[in-house]
Amino acid sequence: MRNPFKPTAGARPPLLVGREDALDGFKEAINDGSGSPGLLTIFTGPRGVGKTVLLTAAEEFAQAQGWVVISETATTGLIPRLTSSMILRLEELGNGPPGRRLTAVTAGGFGVTTQLAPARQRPWRDIATQLVTVLDGHGTGLLITIDEIHAVNREELTELAAVIQHLIREDLPIGLLVAGIPKAVSDLLNEDVSTFLRRADRVDLKDVAIRDVEVALAATFADTDVTITPSQLRYAAEATGGYPFLIQLVGYHVWRRAVTGSVTDESLAEGIDAARRRLGSTVLQASLADLSQVDRTFLLKMADDDGPSKVADIASRLGENTKYAGVYRRRLIDAGVIVNAGRGLLDFSVPHLRQYLREHAASGIDSNTL
Repeated sequence: MRNPFKPTAGARPPLLVGREDALDGFKEAINDGSGSPGLLTIFTGPRGVGKTVLLTAAEEFAQAQGWVVISETATTGLIPRLTSSMILRLEELGNGPPGRRLTAVTAGGFGVTTQLAPARQRPWRDIATQLVTVLDGHGTGLLITIDEIHAVNREELTELAAVIQHLIREDLPIGLLVAGIPKAVSDLLNEDVSTFLRRADRVDLKDVAIRDVEVALAATFADTDVTITPSQLRYAAEATGGYPFLIQLVGYHVWRRAVTGSVTDESLAEGIDAARRRLGSTVLQASLADLSQVDRTFLLKMADDDGPSKVADIASRLGENTKYAGVYRRRLIDAGVIVNAGRGLLDFSVPHLRQYLREHAASGIDSNTL
Protein backbone atom coordinates (compact mmCIF):
# COMPACT_ATOMS: atom_id res chain seq x y z
CA MET A 1 0.00 0.00 0.00
CA ARG A 2 1.21 3.51 -0.81
CA ASN A 3 2.03 5.91 2.00
CA PRO A 4 -1.16 8.00 2.48
CA PHE A 5 0.65 11.10 3.73
CA LYS A 6 1.83 13.79 1.29
CA PRO A 7 4.77 15.83 2.67
CA THR A 8 5.39 17.61 -0.62
CA ALA A 9 4.84 21.32 -1.15
CA GLY A 10 1.33 21.87 -2.50
CA ALA A 11 0.39 18.17 -2.58
CA ARG A 12 -3.22 17.50 -1.54
CA PRO A 13 -3.21 15.64 1.81
CA PRO A 14 -5.76 12.86 2.48
CA LEU A 15 -7.61 15.21 4.85
CA LEU A 16 -7.73 19.01 4.93
CA VAL A 17 -6.96 19.23 8.64
CA GLY A 18 -8.46 22.17 10.52
CA ARG A 19 -9.06 24.20 7.38
CA GLU A 20 -12.79 23.62 6.89
CA ASP A 21 -13.65 27.21 7.84
CA ALA A 22 -10.96 28.83 5.68
CA LEU A 23 -12.92 28.19 2.49
CA ASP A 24 -16.38 29.01 3.82
CA GLY A 25 -16.42 32.55 2.41
CA PHE A 26 -15.24 31.36 -0.98
CA LYS A 27 -17.76 28.52 -1.17
CA GLU A 28 -20.61 30.88 -0.32
CA ALA A 29 -19.36 33.28 -2.99
CA ILE A 30 -19.33 30.56 -5.67
CA ASN A 31 -22.94 29.79 -4.85
CA ASP A 32 -23.94 33.48 -4.71
CA GLY A 33 -22.23 34.36 -8.00
CA SER A 34 -20.87 37.64 -9.37
CA GLY A 35 -20.15 40.45 -6.95
CA SER A 36 -19.74 38.22 -3.89
CA PRO A 37 -16.78 39.40 -1.77
CA GLY A 38 -15.36 35.90 -1.28
CA LEU A 39 -14.60 35.69 -5.01
CA LEU A 40 -11.60 37.93 -4.35
CA THR A 41 -9.52 36.29 -1.59
CA ILE A 42 -5.91 36.30 -0.40
CA PHE A 43 -4.53 33.38 1.63
CA THR A 44 -1.50 34.31 3.73
CA GLY A 45 0.67 32.45 6.20
CA PRO A 46 4.23 31.25 6.70
CA ARG A 47 5.76 28.53 4.56
CA GLY A 48 4.29 25.09 5.15
CA VAL A 49 1.00 26.33 6.59
CA GLY A 50 -1.05 25.03 3.64
CA LYS A 51 -1.70 28.00 1.34
CA THR A 52 -1.15 26.08 -1.90
CA VAL A 53 -3.21 23.15 -0.63
CA LEU A 54 -6.10 25.54 0.06
CA LEU A 55 -5.85 26.96 -3.46
CA THR A 56 -6.10 23.40 -4.79
CA ALA A 57 -9.11 22.66 -2.59
CA ALA A 58 -10.80 25.85 -3.79
CA GLU A 59 -10.13 24.89 -7.41
CA GLU A 60 -11.65 21.45 -6.88
CA PHE A 61 -14.75 22.94 -5.26
CA ALA A 62 -15.21 25.48 -8.07
CA GLN A 63 -14.83 22.79 -10.74
CA ALA A 64 -17.40 20.63 -8.96
CA GLN A 65 -19.82 23.57 -9.25
CA GLY A 66 -19.17 23.76 -13.00
CA TRP A 67 -16.77 26.71 -12.94
CA VAL A 68 -13.79 26.88 -15.29
CA VAL A 69 -10.50 27.11 -13.37
CA ILE A 70 -7.19 28.51 -14.59
CA SER A 71 -4.38 27.78 -12.13
CA GLU A 72 -1.29 29.93 -12.57
CA THR A 73 2.11 30.59 -11.03
CA ALA A 74 3.78 33.95 -10.50
CA THR A 75 6.36 33.81 -13.27
CA THR A 76 7.06 36.11 -16.20
CA GLY A 77 4.57 35.73 -19.03
CA LEU A 78 1.51 35.44 -16.81
CA ILE A 79 -0.77 37.49 -19.08
CA PRO A 80 0.14 35.65 -22.33
CA ARG A 81 -0.43 32.32 -20.55
CA LEU A 82 -3.78 33.46 -19.21
CA THR A 83 -4.76 34.63 -22.68
CA SER A 84 -3.81 31.29 -24.24
CA SER A 85 -5.73 29.39 -21.57
CA MET A 86 -8.82 31.52 -22.13
CA ILE A 87 -8.69 31.04 -25.90
CA LEU A 88 -8.41 27.29 -25.36
CA ARG A 89 -11.46 27.31 -23.08
CA LEU A 90 -13.42 29.31 -25.66
CA GLU A 91 -12.50 26.80 -28.35
CA GLU A 92 -13.62 23.95 -26.10
CA LEU A 93 -16.94 25.76 -25.70
CA GLY A 94 -17.22 26.24 -29.45
CA ASN A 95 -16.80 30.00 -29.23
CA GLY A 96 -13.10 30.36 -30.00
CA PRO A 97 -11.45 32.35 -32.79
CA PRO A 98 -9.73 30.58 -35.71
CA GLY A 99 -6.21 29.30 -35.08
CA ARG A 100 -2.87 30.14 -36.67
CA ARG A 101 -2.50 30.59 -40.40
CA LEU A 102 0.52 29.70 -42.52
CA THR A 103 2.44 32.78 -43.69
CA ALA A 104 5.71 31.40 -45.08
CA VAL A 105 7.58 28.20 -45.95
CA THR A 106 11.39 28.08 -46.12
CA ALA A 107 13.37 26.56 -48.99
CA GLY A 108 12.98 22.80 -49.13
CA GLY A 109 9.97 22.96 -46.86
CA PHE A 110 12.04 22.39 -43.72
CA GLY A 111 10.62 25.36 -41.86
CA VAL A 112 7.37 27.20 -41.63
CA THR A 113 6.29 30.54 -40.25
CA THR A 114 2.87 31.00 -38.76
CA GLN A 115 0.97 33.95 -37.43
CA LEU A 116 -1.95 34.16 -35.07
CA ALA A 117 -5.16 34.90 -36.87
CA PRO A 118 -6.31 38.50 -36.23
CA ALA A 119 -9.15 37.29 -34.02
CA ARG A 120 -6.60 35.66 -31.70
CA GLN A 121 -4.57 38.87 -31.41
CA ARG A 122 -7.33 40.80 -29.66
CA PRO A 123 -6.59 42.44 -26.30
CA TRP A 124 -6.82 39.84 -23.57
CA ARG A 125 -9.46 41.95 -21.81
CA ASP A 126 -11.78 41.32 -24.76
CA ILE A 127 -10.99 37.60 -24.69
CA ALA A 128 -11.57 37.43 -20.92
CA THR A 129 -14.85 39.30 -21.26
CA GLN A 130 -16.04 36.96 -24.00
CA LEU A 131 -15.15 33.84 -22.03
CA VAL A 132 -16.77 34.96 -18.77
CA THR A 133 -19.85 36.18 -20.64
CA VAL A 134 -20.22 32.76 -22.28
CA LEU A 135 -19.76 31.02 -18.91
CA ASP A 136 -22.31 33.35 -17.32
CA GLY A 137 -24.77 32.25 -19.97
CA HIS A 138 -24.19 28.67 -18.82
CA GLY A 139 -24.77 29.61 -15.18
CA THR A 140 -21.11 29.20 -14.19
CA GLY A 141 -18.03 31.41 -14.05
CA LEU A 142 -14.24 31.66 -14.23
CA LEU A 143 -11.82 31.23 -11.31
CA ILE A 144 -8.18 32.28 -11.61
CA THR A 145 -5.74 31.18 -8.89
CA ILE A 146 -2.18 32.45 -8.49
CA ASP A 147 0.34 31.17 -5.96
CA GLU A 148 3.20 33.36 -4.66
CA ILE A 149 1.31 36.46 -5.85
CA HIS A 150 4.04 38.81 -4.62
CA ALA A 151 6.38 37.47 -7.32
CA VAL A 152 4.14 38.55 -10.20
CA ASN A 153 5.68 41.12 -12.54
CA ARG A 154 4.23 44.47 -11.49
CA GLU A 155 3.26 45.51 -15.04
CA GLU A 156 1.42 42.23 -15.49
CA LEU A 157 -0.22 42.61 -12.09
CA THR A 158 -1.46 46.06 -13.10
CA GLU A 159 -2.94 44.59 -16.28
CA LEU A 160 -4.50 41.70 -14.38
CA ALA A 161 -6.04 44.08 -11.84
CA ALA A 162 -7.54 46.25 -14.57
CA VAL A 163 -9.18 43.30 -16.31
CA ILE A 164 -10.52 41.73 -13.11
CA GLN A 165 -12.01 45.08 -12.06
CA HIS A 166 -13.58 45.49 -15.51
CA LEU A 167 -15.23 42.07 -15.25
CA ILE A 168 -16.49 42.83 -11.74
CA ARG A 169 -17.98 46.14 -12.93
CA GLU A 170 -19.71 44.25 -15.74
CA ASP A 171 -21.30 42.06 -13.05
CA LEU A 172 -19.71 38.94 -14.53
CA PRO A 173 -18.87 35.79 -12.51
CA ILE A 174 -15.10 36.14 -12.09
CA GLY A 175 -13.08 34.91 -9.11
CA LEU A 176 -9.44 35.54 -8.19
CA LEU A 177 -7.76 33.60 -5.38
CA VAL A 178 -4.11 34.30 -4.58
CA ALA A 179 -1.63 33.20 -1.92
CA GLY A 180 1.63 34.44 -0.47
CA ILE A 181 3.73 34.78 2.68
CA PRO A 182 2.55 37.58 5.03
CA LYS A 183 5.35 40.14 4.70
CA ALA A 184 5.54 39.84 0.93
CA VAL A 185 1.76 40.21 0.64
CA SER A 186 1.79 43.22 2.99
CA ASP A 187 4.52 44.87 0.92
CA LEU A 188 2.53 44.18 -2.23
CA LEU A 189 -0.65 45.66 -0.79
CA ASN A 190 1.23 48.85 0.09
CA GLU A 191 2.07 49.41 -3.58
CA ASP A 192 -0.22 51.55 -5.73
CA VAL A 193 -0.26 48.83 -8.39
CA SER A 194 -2.35 46.52 -6.23
CA THR A 195 -4.93 48.88 -4.72
CA PHE A 196 -7.78 46.59 -5.77
CA LEU A 197 -6.28 43.69 -3.79
CA ARG A 198 -6.71 45.66 -0.57
CA ARG A 199 -10.44 45.09 -0.92
CA ALA A 200 -9.98 41.33 -1.05
CA ASP A 201 -10.98 39.02 1.78
CA ARG A 202 -7.79 38.10 3.62
CA VAL A 203 -7.52 34.69 5.26
CA ASP A 204 -4.53 34.44 7.61
CA LEU A 205 -3.75 30.77 8.14
CA LYS A 206 -2.69 29.67 11.62
CA ASP A 207 -1.62 26.41 13.23
CA VAL A 208 -4.19 23.62 13.58
CA ALA A 209 -5.54 22.58 17.00
CA ILE A 210 -3.69 19.52 18.32
CA ARG A 211 -6.97 17.67 18.88
CA ASP A 212 -7.87 18.18 15.21
CA VAL A 213 -4.43 16.85 14.24
CA GLU A 214 -4.93 13.78 16.40
CA VAL A 215 -8.33 13.05 14.85
CA ALA A 216 -6.95 13.48 11.32
CA LEU A 217 -3.95 11.21 11.98
CA ALA A 218 -6.26 8.56 13.47
CA ALA A 219 -8.58 8.69 10.45
CA THR A 220 -5.70 8.44 7.99
CA PHE A 221 -4.04 5.49 9.76
CA ALA A 222 -7.44 3.77 10.07
CA ASP A 223 -7.69 3.69 6.28
CA THR A 224 -4.43 1.73 6.04
CA ASP A 225 -3.13 -1.61 7.31
CA VAL A 226 -0.85 0.07 9.87
CA THR A 227 -2.06 0.20 13.48
CA ILE A 228 -1.20 2.90 16.01
CA THR A 229 -2.31 3.26 19.65
CA PRO A 230 -4.22 6.27 21.04
CA SER A 231 -1.25 7.32 23.17
CA GLN A 232 1.06 7.15 20.15
CA LEU A 233 -1.40 9.22 18.14
CA ARG A 234 -1.43 11.86 20.85
CA TYR A 235 2.36 11.92 21.00
CA ALA A 236 2.64 12.24 17.21
CA ALA A 237 0.03 15.01 17.11
CA GLU A 238 1.82 17.00 19.81
CA ALA A 239 5.11 16.62 17.92
CA THR A 240 3.61 18.47 14.94
CA GLY A 241 2.84 21.59 16.94
CA GLY A 242 -0.25 21.90 14.73
CA TYR A 243 1.92 22.94 11.78
CA PRO A 244 0.27 21.57 8.59
CA PHE A 245 3.42 20.59 6.68
CA LEU A 246 4.85 18.89 9.76
CA ILE A 247 1.59 16.96 10.18
CA GLN A 248 2.25 15.36 6.80
CA LEU A 249 5.97 14.88 7.53
CA VAL A 250 5.35 13.17 10.87
CA GLY A 251 2.58 11.00 9.45
CA TYR A 252 4.70 10.04 6.45
CA HIS A 253 7.82 9.03 8.39
CA VAL A 254 5.98 7.29 11.23
CA TRP A 255 3.86 5.28 8.77
CA ARG A 256 6.94 4.46 6.69
CA ARG A 257 8.83 3.01 9.67
CA ALA A 258 5.99 0.75 10.79
CA VAL A 259 7.52 -2.24 8.97
CA THR A 260 5.74 -4.83 11.09
CA GLY A 261 2.30 -3.41 10.37
CA SER A 262 2.10 -1.54 13.66
CA VAL A 263 3.78 1.54 15.08
CA THR A 264 6.19 0.86 17.94
CA ASP A 265 7.43 3.45 20.40
CA GLU A 266 10.86 3.15 18.82
CA SER A 267 9.62 3.60 15.24
CA LEU A 268 7.45 6.51 16.41
CA ALA A 269 10.46 8.33 17.87
CA GLU A 270 12.54 7.61 14.76
CA GLY A 271 9.78 8.87 12.49
CA ILE A 272 9.37 12.12 14.43
CA ASP A 273 13.13 12.73 14.39
CA ALA A 274 13.23 12.16 10.63
CA ALA A 275 10.31 14.56 10.15
CA ARG A 276 12.04 17.28 12.17
CA ARG A 277 15.24 16.93 10.16
CA ARG A 278 13.31 17.19 6.93
CA LEU A 279 11.46 20.26 8.21
CA GLY A 280 14.79 21.93 8.94
CA SER A 281 16.29 21.24 5.52
CA THR A 282 13.21 22.50 3.69
CA VAL A 283 10.86 24.95 5.39
CA LEU A 284 13.09 26.33 8.16
CA GLN A 285 16.11 26.81 5.93
CA ALA A 286 14.04 28.55 3.25
CA SER A 287 12.27 30.77 5.80
CA LEU A 288 15.57 31.98 7.22
CA ALA A 289 17.07 32.53 3.77
CA ASP A 290 14.41 35.18 3.09
CA LEU A 291 15.53 37.26 6.06
CA SER A 292 18.23 39.88 6.55
CA GLN A 293 21.32 39.30 8.67
CA VAL A 294 19.88 41.41 11.50
CA ASP A 295 16.58 39.52 11.31
CA ARG A 296 18.45 36.24 11.77
CA THR A 297 20.54 37.65 14.61
CA PHE A 298 17.31 38.74 16.34
CA LEU A 299 16.00 35.17 16.06
CA LEU A 300 19.25 33.73 17.42
CA LYS A 301 18.89 35.93 20.50
CA MET A 302 15.29 34.75 20.90
CA ALA A 303 16.47 31.15 20.76
CA ASP A 304 18.40 31.68 24.01
CA ASP A 305 15.08 31.38 25.84
CA ASP A 306 13.27 28.09 26.47
CA GLY A 307 9.88 29.75 25.98
CA PRO A 308 8.47 33.12 24.95
CA SER A 309 11.05 35.93 24.91
CA LYS A 310 10.78 39.42 26.37
CA VAL A 311 11.44 42.16 23.81
CA ALA A 312 13.54 43.97 26.43
CA ASP A 313 15.76 40.89 26.88
CA ILE A 314 16.27 40.53 23.13
CA ALA A 315 17.22 44.20 22.86
CA SER A 316 19.74 43.78 25.68
CA ARG A 317 21.34 40.75 23.99
CA LEU A 318 21.57 42.73 20.76
CA GLY A 319 23.16 45.63 22.60
CA GLU A 320 20.40 47.94 21.38
CA ASN A 321 17.39 49.76 22.82
CA THR A 322 13.82 48.45 22.72
CA LYS A 323 12.85 50.87 19.94
CA TYR A 324 15.50 49.31 17.69
CA ALA A 325 14.34 45.80 18.63
CA GLY A 326 10.76 46.85 17.94
CA VAL A 327 11.55 47.51 14.29
CA TYR A 328 12.75 43.94 13.76
CA ARG A 329 9.97 42.56 15.93
CA ARG A 330 7.46 44.04 13.48
CA ARG A 331 9.42 42.83 10.44
CA LEU A 332 9.54 39.26 11.72
CA ILE A 333 5.87 39.23 12.71
CA ASP A 334 4.98 40.47 9.21
CA ALA A 335 7.17 37.70 7.78
CA GLY A 336 5.18 35.12 9.75
CA VAL A 337 8.27 33.84 11.58
CA ILE A 338 7.33 35.00 15.09
CA VAL A 339 4.09 35.88 16.88
CA ASN A 340 3.01 37.98 19.84
CA ALA A 341 2.77 35.77 22.92
CA GLY A 342 1.46 38.31 25.41
CA ARG A 343 2.33 41.81 26.52
CA GLY A 344 5.97 42.40 25.59
CA LEU A 345 6.47 38.72 24.71
CA LEU A 346 7.35 36.98 21.45
CA ASP A 347 7.47 33.33 20.38
CA PHE A 348 8.38 31.39 17.24
CA SER A 349 5.48 30.65 14.89
CA VAL A 350 7.04 27.55 13.31
CA PRO A 351 7.59 24.44 15.47
CA HIS A 352 11.20 23.46 16.18
CA LEU A 353 12.67 26.70 14.82
CA ARG A 354 14.15 27.44 18.25
CA GLN A 355 16.02 24.13 18.34
CA TYR A 356 17.08 24.49 14.70
CA LEU A 357 18.63 27.89 15.45
CA ARG A 358 20.39 26.56 18.54
CA GLU A 359 21.86 23.61 16.67
CA HIS A 360 23.18 25.80 13.88
CA ALA A 361 24.59 28.37 16.28
CA ALA A 362 26.27 25.58 18.25
CA SER A 363 27.86 24.16 15.11
CA GLY A 364 29.53 27.46 14.34
CA ILE A 365 27.14 28.68 11.65
CA ASP A 366 26.60 32.41 12.14
CA SER A 367 23.65 34.59 11.22
CA ASN A 368 25.12 35.22 7.76
CA THR A 369 24.73 31.60 6.70
CA LEU A 370 21.74 30.27 8.64
